[in-house]
Amino acid sequence: MHMGTKTIRLDDEAYDRLKHRKGEGESFSDVVKRLAGERSFLELAGILSDEQADAVRDAVAELRERENEQMAARRAEFAGDHE
Repeated sequence: MHMGTKTIRLDDEAYDRLKHRKGEGESFSDVVKRLAGERSFLELAGILSDEQADAVRDAVAELRERENEQMAARRAEFAGDHE
């Protein structure tokens, strides 16, 4: 199946940015599809410093602990209502 083509205009800065993101053997169409699609977790690797990653990890752990406590309280409340 052959897909049609479209011509788009890019200013020099946009073209340079797109060209910079282009991988070996990748077409500009491939780059646009990759960049316009959803991000992979692998693409996010390394964007945080160790300190930032630790802070995010701590915040997630704190949220999980709080949610677990809330769930336990709801379970206890529910069990008390049905005795």
